[in-house]
Amino acid sequence: MSHLIYLHGFASSPSSRKAQFFRDSFGEAGITVSIPELDGGDFEHLTISGQLAILEDTLQKLGPAALPVTLMGSSMGGYLATLYAARNPDRVKRLILMAPAFGFAPRWRAELGEEAMAAWRASNSLSVFHYGLMRETSLGYALMDDALTYEEYPDATQPAIIFHGTGDEVVPLAFAEEFARLHPEAELHKLESDHELIDSLDYIRSHSLRFMNL
Repeated sequence: MSHLIYLHGFASSPSSRKAQFFRDSFGEAGITVSIPELDGGDFEHLTISGQLAILEDTLQKLGPAALPVTLMGSSMGGYLATLYAARNPDRVKRLILMAPAFGFAPRWRAELGEEAMAAWRASNSLSVFHYGLMRETSLGYALMDDALTYEEYPDATQPAIIFHGTGDEVVPLAFAEEFARLHPEAELHKLESDHELIDSLDYIRSHSLRFMNL
């Protein structure tokens, strides 16, 4: 039995449309899919390290018989998958990445600007729309402090397939292209889509199953 862990994106949840689509479609192909809630129910105190710990706990619960697993991640989930794979090469068999949020901390700093960053740091609160909760919620500055301790492009050596929209305005295609340049064995698919890739789910499913030799 093949095991896949799906890592949802920032301010999302296991109930997202993409998470449910791949749980159902991969399940039909005989793949066991786990979808952890990466904020642990505490979005305000979200950090990269905390999400990696939840991923580690998910793998521990699957047990050694499930290893190595395939990690599939969307946006921040793709970045997390690559960070974990780089640190645990024996536990991850392959990576399936959708619009992976490489360059996370520097990109956020550039997008928010120094004034907004300073206000966030001072107040320890940034208002963010959470798509899982469907409302605005607060995010603490610990996310940024913690994210700055991680590399922009994790050196994961596992086989990887990347799907990225040419019209992505959240994580520009250039970030996936840079990862592919650093990892020439990675398979990069440039799709005429946006960050969500909702209109490309069937394409992603079929090529992911081929990538997994299923």
